[in-house]
Amino acid sequence: MSVTAGLRRYALVNDEIKKELLSKNKAVVNDVNGQRYIGCALDKGKTIEIHGTAGNDLACYLNGGKILLYGNGQDAVGNTMGGGEIIIHGHVGDALGYGMRDGQIYVRDNVCCRGGIHMKEFKDMKPVLVIGSSAGSFLGEYMAGGTIVLLGLHLSPNEKIFGTHCASGMHGGKIFVRGHVPAENISPNIKVSSLTADDKKELNAYVKKYCSCFGEDIEKVMSKPFYKLTPVTSRPYSNLYTSF
Repeated sequence: MSVTAGLRRYALVNDEIKKELLSKNKAVVNDVNGQRYIGCALDKGKTIEIHGTAGNDLACYLNGGKILLYGNGQDAVGNTMGGGEIIIHGHVGDALGYGMRDGQIYVRDNVCCRGGIHMKEFKDMKPVLVIGSSAGSFLGEYMAGGTIVLLGLHLSPNEKIFGTHCASGMHGGKIFVRGHVPAENISPNIKVSSLTADDKKELNAYVKKYCSCFGEDIEKVMSKPFYKLTPVTSRPYSNLYTSF
């Protein structure tokens, strides 16, 4: 049995999903039309499969569960998620993975502005965000930890892989970028470097998973060089404060 969202209010749809998951490990939701908070705080061992366009805060506070979205997502997908997996067969809006602390998000297509803002890591908790095509402005803004992978697949002619102010205020973590890096769109506190052997090993695992999810050829994806963006300093705004 599946849940049909249609034009019903988000609270009613979410209540029905929770009822499904009381006796099952998986709920299927069809005809989603912007309903918010689907999968909020979903626990480990539970899966929600969604068909349609998911509304804001999809999988916010995800707690180890799994979200499969066959369609597009609106803003704040994976907001402050603490673990689990989100796989999106489409594109998403602003603030993807806002403040995410752990888990992995795979997006087949584009991400709008401020993807990965305030990502952070602690000990074994290391969030990962993999974007298949391009990202808008302020990618990785105030990033404190974790990993973003930007593949730049299927870009339009003259389309840049990311928008302006990439990694603005970034003070931790790393961003892997495939192909040409538009230096004019990078914040001044960011350095661009080649990948180490450990970087390549880590990256290969994420790309392999992406290709498995979305049917891409891993050899073709890996045929272009990747570069790593990291912060020059852990205190990018230290010059704004008075020393005593």
